[in-house]
Amino acid sequence: MSYPSSVQAITISKTGGPEVIEKREIPFPKVAPNHLVVKVQYLGVNFIDTYYRQVEGVYPVSGFPFVIGKEASGVVVALPTDESVLNNPDYKKRGYKEGSRVAVDYLGSHAEYVSVPWNTVYVIPESVSTLTAVSALVQGLTAISFMEEAYNGGLGLLMTQLAKSRGATVIGTTSTPEKAALAKANGTDHVILYKSEDTVARVLELTNGEGVHAIFDGVGKDTFESDLIMIRRKGTIVSVGNASGTVPPFAPIRLVQKNVKLLRPTMNNYTYTPAEVLYYGNALFSLLANGTLKTQVFKEYPFTTEGVKQAQIDLTSGKTTGKLVIKVSD
Repeated sequence: MSYPSSVQAITISKTGGPEVIEKREIPFPKVAPNHLVVKVQYLGVNFIDTYYRQVEGVYPVSGFPFVIGKEASGVVVALPTDESVLNNPDYKKRGYKEGSRVAVDYLGSHAEYVSVPWNTVYVIPESVSTLTAVSALVQGLTAISFMEEAYNGGLGLLMTQLAKSRGATVIGTTSTPEKAALAKANGTDHVILYKSEDTVARVLELTNGEGVHAIFDGVGKDTFESDLIMIRRKGTIVSVGNASGTVPPFAPIRLVQKNVKLLRPTMNNYTYTPAEVLYYGNALFSLLANGTLKTQVFKEYPFTTEGVKQAQIDLTSGKTTGKLVIKVSD
């Protein structure tokens, strides 16, 4: 098919605050023989978008202008042209067709069209909408893969739902009574308001002084020392985010006191091979279809410079609940 010569994309021309975000026209992405081309309908907003944008961010930027974003959903408009891909048994299992509704986990996805390797694209079943898919993809795949391969535990609304479906007792921390009510509604057994309660003391009280079996920590630097106190003997700490900054270097000998296991995984190393992508994608969409996992969209933002700026400001304010999405097209 013929493609437009250019697309609108959300970019940064330098690192900095939200003010460096700009919607601009860029050349149509290069279409490699092993790529699918997707017309984007929705974008998911995630903390990793801000990590690339920030000065001295967690992740370095390869060059400018840099297209931000890692999560999108839409419709396939072109299939790979590489015969070896088309004949690949793993490719055939996906059932890609022009017109297939798909979700994409690929850096640089915040644009009208994206050209992406086929093995990063998840076919959305008829029972799940493209909006639901984009609101669940990154967090949902993280929840499922971390629970299966890091530990049986949970973080966040989707992880809470999944943990409860597996019989866990969930303790959550949040900042406001409104968020606490939402956490309760999603299955959290005990909610700690960390701004007014002593999280460590409360966790030890709830666990009769033993601590918890697993901690999934998306905050990072500011909470790591508390994690070492709240974890029980032979427990597992899974560092899953850097909201307050990365955990500083520490001596591994400190883990000896309780025989603690410490992991710092990333979802993409659990969804690395075509077989893993298919397995976890099927697991996620099955859980969405049968109601085990339920997404909540906090707000839809317009596909504009100001819309994306506001989405990142809202995300980092700590005042949002649920998923922030950007509507690109119908």
